[in-house]
Amino acid sequence: MDKLVINGGKPLYGCIEINGAKNAAVAILPAAIMASEGVCNIDNIPNIEDVHCIERINESLGCTLVRDKNSVSIDSSKINSVIANTEDVRKMRASYYLIGALLGRFKKAVVELPGGCPIGVRPIDQHIKGFEALGAKVEIKHGCVTAEADRLIGTNIFFDVVSVGATINVMLAATFAEGVTTLENVAKEPHVVDVANFLNSMGANIKGAGTDVIRVVGVESLKGCSYSVIPDQIEAGTYMIAAAACGGEVTIQNVIPKHLESISAKLIEMGAEVTEDGDCITVKSSGNLKGVNIKTQPYPGFPTDVQQPMSTLLTVAQGRSIINESIWESRFKHADELKKMGANVKVEGRSAIIDGVSKLTGAIVKATDLRAGAAMVIAGLIAEGTTEVVSIEHIDRGYPNIEEKFHALGADIIRVFCAE
Repeated sequence: MDKLVINGGKPLYGCIEINGAKNAAVAILPAAIMASEGVCNIDNIPNIEDVHCIERINESLGCTLVRDKNSVSIDSSKINSVIANTEDVRKMRASYYLIGALLGRFKKAVVELPGGCPIGVRPIDQHIKGFEALGAKVEIKHGCVTAEADRLIGTNIFFDVVSVGATINVMLAATFAEGVTTLENVAKEPHVVDVANFLNSMGANIKGAGTDVIRVVGVESLKGCSYSVIPDQIEAGTYMIAAAACGGEVTIQNVIPKHLESISAKLIEMGAEVTEDGDCITVKSSGNLKGVNIKTQPYPGFPTDVQQPMSTLLTVAQGRSIINESIWESRFKHADELKKMGANVKVEGRSAIIDGVSKLTGAIVKATDLRAGAAMVIAGLIAEGTTEVVSIEHIDRGYPNIEEKFHALGADIIRVFCAE
């Protein structure tokens, strides 16, 4: 398998441009199958494996796709199946959005249970609760979720926990429910808003996305549209953290600064300089930063997807830092990899206690999941000597051309293609 080889210790300087949001794109692409006529032209689609996986799933259902660089056109008028059971479905967590999309349009969906990064138990009970409240019968048999209904009826649904996946999935199905559906205690993440805006561009009637309550007035059909995906909040945050960790000055373009406020606040608290200018953020750092405490929370709190890259930065910050991971229970698997490089990290349940060290040293380390992979790349960038990051297929799921972007900033990083 391929690996990244990094000679660390170089400050980062220059500008990079952020791609479209992975977490938005992998929900918008399934949502596109809800258009019964016309073509969805979607721009600012990131060139990553997770997106290609969803595209292949759409094609397996009968969609016609045409990709051109960072855009894709989807004609879903001739979908000939409501059964999603390919290998791509099984390995792709976001494939569960097909349940809401197919149930809404066709009143039936058969979707194999998805996989994804091993960061903890991620049940779909809140998704099922929402579908059943709308009038669907849901069963899990032989590794598949089957949801079907004669008709979907709008109702009030209160989610027991704040869930991005359940919010989006039930919103998809509710788009075709008769009457009004009110979703309460919903997720407010930027990609939830982006999916709602995309559905509205196709003719849906959704209000309140980004607040605690979303109201969906059911419609009879959706049509194709043109839409551009928002910038990736997590990719931007990762490069912000890398700039702070390595020292130097990096301008990150094509971002929405408001989406990054929790990250900016922590970097400023540590001693980095963060400035905003339109759709750009510049991070300037001497590399001499102090430790901070972090608790991951739903948006607008500190994002769980940035916790792992941030933990790398904290390994070389002065003093003690404590991270409380309130979203996922198994998101410190990278701690053992950081220890190979000299980090002082102690994991206790959902908390990590990090005492800063003067330096990390290069080693052969593994990307245990997507965001952990980004964390290990940053570790290699700041370490003394050479670091090899293996299992980088995880990284490729969410970070387009990561080695090229860091190389453009002055990092000594290359991808080594290994024969299997």
